[in-house]
Amino acid sequence: MPITPELVSELIRSRRSIFPKTYNNKHIPKAILEEMLENANWAPTHRLTEPWRFKVFGGAALERLGDYLGEYYKNNTPPDEFSEAKFAKSKEIPKRSACVVAICMKRDPEARLPEWEEVAAVACAVQNMWLTCTAHGIGSYWSTPTAALEADVFLGLEEGERCLGLFYMGYHDLPELPGKRSPIAEKTTWILE
Repeated sequence: MPITPELVSELIRSRRSIFPKTYNNKHIPKAILEEMLENANWAPTHRLTEPWRFKVFGGAALERLGDYLGEYYKNNTPPDEFSEAKFAKSKEIPKRSACVVAICMKRDPEARLPEWEEVAAVACAVQNMWLTCTAHGIGSYWSTPTAALEADVFLGLEEGERCLGLFYMGYHDLPELPGKRSPIAEKTTWILE
């Protein structure tokens, strides 16, 4: 089946943030996860630095991730601001997911381009992941909790790597959700002469 502009537009415009609290317990096949990561690998990348790196959590590792997030919250929240509910939520969110991917970036060792270009390339890779999930009916959500951004040791990151957040995934039973965007005409200036 040929890829038409209409199909591309429909896929892009149907992408939504679907949160872990709505996920059911259905398993995501490894073949879909591999397809998603391969599609991420085809994101645009200036000078072909391919800065994206992924740490994929599933099964029992989701509990370890939840324990890490919970302990980080507990150890880094002043006692007068600590909430048992937030602590429990920090631990529970990964376990509600079928899979969580730590979105990481490895800078070009020669620093041939500005860091923002590397971050932008990783964001493009995540968009490819998100669109792949959408095409397969998998809900997904990119979150950037401080605990993830400071998870170098927990994630076993190499020198020059850093975490840019967590990508939660899971099947869900939600109906199609409407999109919310203001008109593009309000955000566009045409310069034609």
